[in-house]
Amino acid sequence: MSSLWPATREQDQRLLKTLLSNRSALRDMPENWMKQWETVWAPVATWVAEQKREIGGVPVIGIQGGQGSGKSTLSRALCSLYREALGWNVVSVSIDDLYLTHAERQRLGQETHPLLVTRGVPGTHDYELGKQVFADLKALEPGAILKLPAFDKASDDRLPEQDWHKVFGPIDLILFEGWCVGCQPVSAEELATPFNELERLEDTDGRWRHRANDMLAGPYRDWFAMIDRLVTMRVPGMQAVLNWRSQQEVENNRNRRGATTRSMDANALARFIQHYERLTCNALRDLKEHADLVLDLNSLHLVKRIE
Repeated sequence: MSSLWPATREQDQRLLKTLLSNRSALRDMPENWMKQWETVWAPVATWVAEQKREIGGVPVIGIQGGQGSGKSTLSRALCSLYREALGWNVVSVSIDDLYLTHAERQRLGQETHPLLVTRGVPGTHDYELGKQVFADLKALEPGAILKLPAFDKASDDRLPEQDWHKVFGPIDLILFEGWCVGCQPVSAEELATPFNELERLEDTDGRWRHRANDMLAGPYRDWFAMIDRLVTMRVPGMQAVLNWRSQQEVENNRNRRGATTRSMDANALARFIQHYERLTCNALRDLKEHADLVLDLNSLHLVKRIE
């Protein structure tokens, strides 16, 4: 067992050995990620599996982390690993796939605040659809088929329904990954001072940031209450987020599925990241008190500490 893993936690050694023996399920994982397979990710996978067994039914495991932290990589690994090692049908739901459409955000920008045109903050997702997705997944009968929304970041729009993700029932476990999954609202006093240049110049009266905070305190709280356990992947800082998100932009454009492209250059990406900065920093400060498992990352994407 890794020295990073808390020594006080009792692990199911038989389950851990089963997962370790199914390394072949992770043949598509990044080389750097696999460096910590035995010391970090196999124990994490064991912990998540134990939560499913403890909770019963079809639990929702939230995976939160700043952009580029590796949430999707972890979710993809768990889906493959549990399918091969345990025979579980695991579905990964990305909060990104639940963004409002480009047209819906254009209307929101015209009617409420111009910054809401940009996807990201609470209030730019279809949270009612998100709640319905969880309910439908939990109730999915054997052999039944459910289509889950899919969003294309390069075209900045939801894909047509024929391109949505198709899943088959029954479902054993739901992974819910996203940069703001589980985030908490803050006091109105904390919102008074602009956090960065974007807020100072384009949210002068604070309406945009107050609305995002109200969303966290209201409808998103109800949505996130459906999460049974929360894992947070703590990035080393916003510079790492910018670096990693820049790498993602190249991949997004390469894997574009929509008919158009709205990919960003370096300046546009730097501005884009500012939409996320306040809540990302708040999560780094606050979420370790609300999460059930905390993974601290370094600038090389390696886990340096587990709580």
